[in-house]
This record gives sequence, C-alpha cells and structure tokens, in this order.
Amino acid sequence: MTIGNGKRRQPSLAQLRAFAAVAEHLHFRDAAAAIGMSQPALSGAVSALEETLGVTLLERTTRKVLLSPAGERLAVRAKAVLDAVGALLEEAEAVRAPFTGVLRLGVIPTVAPYLLPAVLRLVHERYPHLDLQVHEEQTATLVDGLNSGRLDLLLLAVPLGMPGVVELPLFDEDFVLVTPLDHWLGGREGIPREALRELNLLLLDEGHCLRDQALDICREAGRADAPVTTTAAGLSTLVQLVAGGLGCTLLPRTALKLETTRSTQLLTGYFADPAPSRRVAFAMRAGAARAAEYEELAAALREALGALPVRVLTEGR
Repeated sequence: MTIGNGKRRQPSLAQLRAFAAVAEHLHFRDAAAAIGMSQPALSGAVSALEETLGVTLLERTTRKVLLSPAGERLAVRAKAVLDAVGALLEEAEAVRAPFTGVLRLGVIPTVAPYLLPAVLRLVHERYPHLDLQVHEEQTATLVDGLNSGRLDLLLLAVPLGMPGVVELPLFDEDFVLVTPLDHWLGGREGIPREALRELNLLLLDEGHCLRDQALDICREAGRADAPVTTTAAGLSTLVQLVAGGLGCTLLPRTALKLETTRSTQLLTGYFADPAPSRRVAFAMRAGAARAAEYEELAAALREALGALPVRVLTEGR
C-alpha cells in the first residue's frame, strides 16, 4: 500500500490567482481586469483548477457567477496560499537588497499634496533604486489595502488604533482657521477653541479623517451639534467655498500655503496654545519583512521636514 500524494497533480499559482480573483469579484470580466489576464485565459485557468482538484468551484449562469459550496471553502485556502507566496517574495526581496524593488505607498488626500514633494525628493536623492508607487485613498481603504497586502506602507493621520498595524510617528501640526475677508475672526491670533461653537464650519465629505478630526475639535470646544451644512470632496474646493463667503473651515498648517494663495478673499486665524492639532505617521503591518527599511525611511523623512510648519517628532514619541 502506498501512502502519499506524490503523483497527485498540483494546481499552479496562476490557477489559484485566477480563482481567487473570480471569488472576490464574482464576475469574469472584472476578475480578469483585476489581475491583468484575458477573460478566456482566466476562464481556462479556473476550469483547469477544477479539473486538477476534482471539484466544481463555480456555478455559472448567463447572468452571474456564484461560488459552489466547495468554492466557498477553497477560496479561503487559495487566498491563504497566495498571501503566503507574496510574503515569501517580499521576504526574498528585502533580503536581497534594501531600498530596491517596489514600495506601494498609500497616502490620504489631506496629506498627499503637501507632504509628497518632500517624500519624492527624499526617495529620488537617497533611494534611487526604490520603485515608489503612490496610491491616494481615504483612510479606511488604505487600511484595508495594508491588511490585504495590496499596500506596503501608509502615510496618514493617526492614531488608527488598529491591531496588527504599527505606527511610526513623523510630526504634529496645528490646525488654523480660514475665514472670508469680512469675518470677525479673520487674521486674529490667540483664538479660543470656544469660538468654534458659533461658527458656520465647512467640512470635507464623509470618509475623510480630517472631517472626523474637525468634528472632534468642535465637540471638545463644547459644540453639541454637527456643524455640517455644506461639504466638499477636497480641501481646494473647501477653501474656495470659504472665499465665496459660505463659512469658515479648519486647515492643517501644511496645507495653508498651497490652498490659500489661490484667492485674495481669505484670512487666516490662529488658535491659542495649545492649538488643535493632528499627528501624521507612517503605518506598516506588524512583523513586516521590510520593517527596518520603513523605520529608516521614517527617520530620514523626519530630517527632511525642517522647512514645513510642523513639530517633528523623535522616534517612538
């Protein structure tokens, strides 16, 4: 009697990748586009996997694709295999040479335009062999991307309070009040936070962490209601609404120069110490193979932030 599976056919990674994509999207065209494979090749790979495993993974109809009961169970296994292979390749790349290969950096929209110039200049000058790929997305999508392995490192406002995510603090920055020219707080210094109780405050759309931070600041100032009458998808639009006299808004100091020089109809007010502020950091997966590189990159970026109106943090602070 022979025990073992030495002669059993093994599925290929391409087959597992095709099946995992279909299991995620439940649509052949979308799955094929997601992994850069033609639709016939994807369908053939899934069929070959079914033949290799001896089970039916999908229930195909003219309208949609469904996972069979076996497909539901094996999709989890397929993803685990692909994740393990991805970790193996990442480990090998990190061992081979630091600061080479691809680094997929996720950045929130309220940081990207103001900090990316410093990040890109640093990478270009100090790590010329690093293939930096930037993805601008909102916080929840970035964290999902980090946890799934789609992204390697995040640049965003913290704390996240997420298990399995390590934060590398970079700096703190104050918020300032941007007002129309005729506003009574325009151009003032030492503004008490309590002034926020009475303001018509314009905010970003839901999903932006800066919106949540502004609401937290208002609550800390004693404002019970949510001051939301008009919202915008980005800070540039928000500032233009202020210039048009629709209300006031809060901006992080790093955004002030770029966003307010586009209009002559704005004034800036500064809060009394301690001013409301936010902390910006890198975030990585706990146990990331390239953790030492990310920590070195954070230290190098802290050194490069001297020209920005921020309070650079020491490591671990």
